[in-house]
Amino acid sequence: MVKNPSGAESGNVPSAQDIRSGNRRALARAITLIESAREDHRAAAQALLEQLLPDTGQAVRIGVSGSPGVGKSTFIEAFGLYLAGIGKHLAVLAVDPSSTLSGGSILGDKTRMERLAREPGVFIRPSPAAGVTGGVARRTREAMLACEAAGFDVVLIETVGVGQSEAAVADLVDLFALLVQPGGGDDLQGIKRGVMELADLVVVTKADGDLRNLARLTEVDYRSALTLIRGRGEGPKPHVLSCSAVEECGMDEVWQAVETYRAALGDTGELARKRAAQATSWMWREVEERVVTALRGDPGLAKLSERLQREVADGRKTPATAGARNWAATFRRNCTCMPAA
Repeated sequence: MVKNPSGAESGNVPSAQDIRSGNRRALARAITLIESAREDHRAAAQALLEQLLPDTGQAVRIGVSGSPGVGKSTFIEAFGLYLAGIGKHLAVLAVDPSSTLSGGSILGDKTRMERLAREPGVFIRPSPAAGVTGGVARRTREAMLACEAAGFDVVLIETVGVGQSEAAVADLVDLFALLVQPGGGDDLQGIKRGVMELADLVVVTKADGDLRNLARLTEVDYRSALTLIRGRGEGPKPHVLSCSAVEECGMDEVWQAVETYRAALGDTGELARKRAAQATSWMWREVEERVVTALRGDPGLAKLSERLQREVADGRKTPATAGARNWAATFRRNCTCMPAA
């Protein structure tokens, strides 16, 4: 099979034109290429994304998170069906827990969102978290750009759940929606303050049946709690509402809140500033990842890392000293501009 200049086999690399035309198979292949750990695939993926970059940035980017059991997939299906009903083209990038054996996605959102998956204007792509903290897969941002280039109006990113660092989600999207369950007291205690500070939209789920009144009370509790949280700056204030995914009620209000929030970002110029800051942040994440990859992939550096790790474990060297030694060795090995010691 013929290889392109980057070294990747041409059969594995979809054309930018196919993606721009909305070809679902080409988009799926592009995301597979983007998620690959092979160096030639990564080079080909970046070359493809460079071509697609002028066609990105038009979609509404939404992050959805919440603690386990809050009903993220049920909400996303109901919300997605509503968006499809009003003529929107939706891409769902769902980050699932990973298998410790194969590294693959465990839950598989296409099986959890059967009705939504059948919608012609909807694209669902589950990706394994693969041990990455923050509930976001390593290449989610690049996959999002590919979806935008394919013409999707809305890109929704579902995370694993409220975990160590949902800041990774906020660094991807225009609006971060936090789903919470009825019963404000327990939820307010269980969710970290930092996550609440990141939330642009708080949605109380399961506002139906016996929980309907409790959901309304929870909505009031969260609205009061958010008034006490500082550090939001000059941007739009977070919005709180409730809905029922089972009854598919309140989805229009959720979308209206999303549109209002994003319009406010655009009117003040905050959207452009926010996206620029996000792109810069992800550049530095790439730098960090490259350093770690170099450490683990080079036999000499790996041997040094193992020795330093033993010395740290034995108490013969501080972690800071060992880290600095590792970094110095990595820099000398990978930068010809710095003479070897």
